[in-house]
Amino acid sequence: MATLPLRHGCDDHWTWNRRDRSHEVRLYGPELRVAHFHPDWSCGTAGVRGTRVLNNGRYYWELCISQRIFGTSMMFGIGTRRARLHVDLFRNLLGEDEHGWGLSHKGLLWHSGRWTHYTKPFRENEATTVGVLFDGIAGTLTYYKDGTCLGVAFKGLNEVREPLYPIICSTAAKTEMTLALMKRDFVNLQDRCRAVILKQVRSQSQLDKLALPQRIKAYLSEPLADTIQPFQPVNTYVNSV
Repeated sequence: MATLPLRHGCDDHWTWNRRDRSHEVRLYGPELRVAHFHPDWSCGTAGVRGTRVLNNGRYYWELCISQRIFGTSMMFGIGTRRARLHVDLFRNLLGEDEHGWGLSHKGLLWHSGRWTHYTKPFRENEATTVGVLFDGIAGTLTYYKDGTCLGVAFKGLNEVREPLYPIICSTAAKTEMTLALMKRDFVNLQDRCRAVILKQVRSQSQLDKLALPQRIKAYLSEPLADTIQPFQPVNTYVNSV
């Protein structure tokens, strides 16, 4: 078993973006961390983007994949805001062009429309956990499967100038991916001190009660997850092709 990446870092706080997803993705659960793809049936590929901007930092997150692992492509990785999140075709969506970098459940890496073998295909209909380690300093993306490191998948990501975000997508009906463990590295001593404070102050309402200057409150509140409302279809914000 591999050692947990960024174990000396701190907990991270982000979720799936309810305004930046396919209309075939339903978000629910605590802080909308559960993504449910194609709730009725599937006639294409659907994705959702995370709220975390990754550039220049070190981040690790785990995705708990339900036992419904099958279909043309279930993918995990990163991309820019120009990476598509919906298409009415069954395809490897994440990595179809230069805006995405993804791993499919068939063990293939995709970027710029090209694929390469990376690991064994995932067993179908068997739940698994996929870990993703983004190192914005070294410019690498590394995957883990059930705690085992699979090795560096992509390099040169430190040269990407556009904001990068976590992305997941699936072609298979009624599949689910849950955002579980999230860790990040410390930027500096100030960041480390903030993480210690936020172990005791876990919400914006608690923070507002502290007698602190507004500038300090604003800095402390940055990592706090936004208040999440129950899922409501918002077609205005749905990415569609």
